[in-house]
Amino acid sequence: MTTSLTRTGLDTPTGLFIGGAWRASNSGKTFDVLDPATGEVIATVEDGDVADARAAMAAAASAQDSWAQTAPRERSVILRRAFELIIERTEELASIITAEMGKPLADARGEVAYGAEFFRWFSEEAVRISGDHTLTGDGKNRIIVTRAPVGPCILVTPWNFPLAMGTRKIGPALAAGCTVVFKPAEQTPLTALALADILVEAGVPDGVVNVVPTTNAAEVVGSWMASGSARKISFTGSTEVGKILLAQAAPTVMRTSMELGGNAPFIVAEDADVDRAVDGAMVAKMRNMGEACTAANRFFVHRSVADEFADRLAARMGSLKVGAGDGDGVEVGPLIDGEGRAKVQRLVDDALLRGARAVVGGTEAPGPGYFYPPTVLDGVDPASDLMSTEIFGPVAAVIPFDTEDEVIALANDTEWGLVGYVFTQDIDRALRMGERLEVGMVGLNTGLVSNPAAPFGGVKQSGLGREGGKVGIDEFLEYKYFAVPRS
Repeated sequence: MTTSLTRTGLDTPTGLFIGGAWRASNSGKTFDVLDPATGEVIATVEDGDVADARAAMAAAASAQDSWAQTAPRERSVILRRAFELIIERTEELASIITAEMGKPLADARGEVAYGAEFFRWFSEEAVRISGDHTLTGDGKNRIIVTRAPVGPCILVTPWNFPLAMGTRKIGPALAAGCTVVFKPAEQTPLTALALADILVEAGVPDGVVNVVPTTNAAEVVGSWMASGSARKISFTGSTEVGKILLAQAAPTVMRTSMELGGNAPFIVAEDADVDRAVDGAMVAKMRNMGEACTAANRFFVHRSVADEFADRLAARMGSLKVGAGDGDGVEVGPLIDGEGRAKVQRLVDDALLRGARAVVGGTEAPGPGYFYPPTVLDGVDPASDLMSTEIFGPVAAVIPFDTEDEVIALANDTEWGLVGYVFTQDIDRALRMGERLEVGMVGLNTGLVSNPAAPFGGVKQSGLGREGGKVGIDEFLEYKYFAVPRS
């Protein structure tokens, strides 16, 4: 059950993957996947319903015990093989990502490398799951602590990193010995289905990984949440949906990991290396066209360098080539859909009405596709909507500040707390400001914080738990304690 992508000519699975088999949906329905650069249909995918969801959960539950008993080294070898296969198929996977999500091919290749690394990282963690053996204080009992997989897991991912968000969740789940049911975003199901195909080739047993694309996420995921078989949900997406899932997790006291929204502050102190700050801003803002939860949205720049920073950033952003992701030299692709582009324009229009100035950009591009030009606004009123809303587009709002206390208060004045960026040449100031920022991650003189070897996650309404790093596998393991009397 495959289709040939019109823009790439690649054959890609389009069915549901349940119990180790490709199948049509129980509903008999399909849905179209669109190219955001043109609005044209590139594939038609099976549209899973509640019956399909139940079948996927049954398959995961049935496979759980045998997968949990699989030797850690065997799980490690499978994940390592999956890593190697992803790297071997970089061009194929990058083409799929670009076709359905829109990012330039160079960025898509970067995502493939980044996403593959989660499988390599967790292939190594699979054989390092540890426990403990000690004595009680009175010496009368042995305390033996082991760690066991939590059980079948629900994985729900967004469209902005369709490969990496899948591997970041599947990798630790499989390494820990958990089976999964996986719902990719309806805008980008093809990458997830291609990943499932790779996992089969890598040796993942039937039922361990199940993928159900659907346009009815609420019913499909709701079925899994209420199944009584699922013991964990890992979700990446909006804070609004995350709160709904947390409520649904309460009746069964389900383990949860939530990677939710962000509204990252990017602080440039008066002593910052402005060239380095602009370089960092280009990464923090323009990675993935700004469609990332780690994207810098609010650029707080000391008044003494605010104009210089805004002008240099505008020159860099304005020089980027915008176009279809597979075009020669393209650096900025389309946004995901018309709704996403309209939201960006609304936020920009509100800021302009409140007195901001568009140093570059500021008006959506005409023609087919959902393009929006890289935009820099300065003189932004702190009351503007984009100060309290995740932009998810290539728009940088520059706000001047005068004192450290002032900028920390502005930066923390948000419900979110995923990541913050600080640029200064004073190490004491860097650490002091980083400590005061209410975020889970801090980039000091860098615009890139994401790395499979680091714990990714936020505080406040940006989520619960961490993905990646040494602690990433902990989210999929339970502690079990044995009390053993000493004879």
